[in-house]
Amino acid sequence: MASEPSISSSPDPVTAAKSGAERSEVRVQRQALVPYVPARMFALVADFERYPRWFDWCTSAQVLSREAGRVSAELGVRVAGIALSFATENLELAPERIELRLLRGPFRQLSGAWTFQPVGDFGTRVGLDLSFEVNSSLVAGALSLGFRRLADRMVDDFCRAARTEFGRG
Repeated sequence: MASEPSISSSPDPVTAAKSGAERSEVRVQRQALVPYVPARMFALVADFERYPRWFDWCTSAQVLSREAGRVSAELGVRVAGIALSFATENLELAPERIELRLLRGPFRQLSGAWTFQPVGDFGTRVGLDLSFEVNSSLVAGALSLGFRRLADRMVDDFCRAARTEFGRG
């Protein structure tokens, strides 16, 4: 890594696959290279309760349960002017991966994974692969677009939080 490490990110294509007239699943894939070891980035993403302090889109965060590498958490977010909350079960496979799946919320389906791959001695490729489908057809368009944009910017937001928490690397 260079003496002045930079955080770079490149969006993978965002794809939406339709399955029927009313159903639309959205998939977001993002990656970024950061000058921190995987364990630090894993810990940052796993620290749900600090999200409201770090991110303007997160209005609340609460850990519902924590046991043997499984954490259930509920997040309140504001997306496209709509306040919503949802809960996920997160399987923590430290320090390489956090898998998530929907417990409850305004989604028909929500699942994905954060990945933390070492790059060199001191870097990490952070990845987010998330797919979701909105439940309500009344707000599906706005909510789907808003949540896709939120998911698309989450990797960059975590990179900024890492810079704030850990310094320049």
